[in-house]
Amino acid sequence: MLTLRPGSLAYRLISMLSVTGEYPIHSLHLLGNPRVMRDLVRRMSEPQLVRLPGADSVQTKLVQISGKGAAKSVRLYRGALPILEWMHPDAFDYYMASFWSHRFPGDAAHRDRNHRVAEATALCAQSEIEIVPYLLPALQMESIQHTVSERPSLYLARDLKKINASEQNKTMFTRTVGALFYPGGCYAIYNTRSSIMKWSGMGEFKSRLSLQEIARLNAGIEIVDSAVLMGESEMTAMDTLLESERTHRPEFRFDSIYQHVHFVPLNEFGASLLRLFTIQNWNNRLMDLLFDADVRSYGRGTLEYDAYIDGKYVLSHLDGDLARLIRFREAIRIQNGVFEVLCFPEQMQLLREYLPPEVTLKVISLNAVLDQFHREEGCP
Repeated sequence: MLTLRPGSLAYRLISMLSVTGEYPIHSLHLLGNPRVMRDLVRRMSEPQLVRLPGADSVQTKLVQISGKGAAKSVRLYRGALPILEWMHPDAFDYYMASFWSHRFPGDAAHRDRNHRVAEATALCAQSEIEIVPYLLPALQMESIQHTVSERPSLYLARDLKKINASEQNKTMFTRTVGALFYPGGCYAIYNTRSSIMKWSGMGEFKSRLSLQEIARLNAGIEIVDSAVLMGESEMTAMDTLLESERTHRPEFRFDSIYQHVHFVPLNEFGASLLRLFTIQNWNNRLMDLLFDADVRSYGRGTLEYDAYIDGKYVLSHLDGDLARLIRFREAIRIQNGVFEVLCFPEQMQLLREYLPPEVTLKVISLNAVLDQFHREEGCP
């Protein structure tokens, strides 16, 4: 017997599946301790009496396993679907409308898409970002309004496409997972998993413009020029950087579509980075924390750098911005000078392999940055 209590791991897994349809077994670590989560999935896949606080108990399996190897997924069991109505009045209708009335396409492309969405959604949830579509304010395209919540919120691409028919036509071929709104800003969200992101340049360009219009009408944000690119490891980021340099169509490179592309690994460090990236005015506050005003570059000059200190050009890579990193390396190839890059310990391997050996790396703790932000906000 299993009691489905709000806030429990079982409850959170079912809530996640109501949003994502299926979830990769390979990425259970994003939901909790991997061994605990695997044991939970095994228990939930067995027939049993499920107690629902405040409602009648149900005799059913809760989940089922499909696929093999890296493609193995956990999905809701059909007999457990009525539980969604107990969880929230809109959960069942959203699930059935989004996932073909519980009939999933069996091809690899659909499954990979679902897995990319599920991993990104789980990482956002771990970062305390609202991810449940039926709990979010509905977006509109009629007039400029402050529709979005004051707290960070993820709107999935499938729901953005439903705003109106023209948006669906513009974003039909995009690889974006969704849009992450936070106070004062918006990111396009991508998840490349363990492979190099295959960019459809014109499709992603149209998608960015579409998202910019949605952000303007629903959050008063005039420019959307930033993306969050999630991936399994820093080596994924490295492969993405090198692939972008080999392309014969530079206008289709991701750093041509977005001025800022923040790489976020699919792990606990990545979740902490997302928390940083969703703090209001985080980038300016970070620059104020790192540098005195009289040494800041403020975007002046042709070289991509943040400060000039004691004869050194200093770039902060604490934002994981791959687009800026590409511009920085391209500039120092032809620019004379002494160069230094600030980074978190988890970013050192990528930078050491990508940048010339004469570039100095200086390490800063992410917890120290977040603690300073919390002190400024008066948090305990």
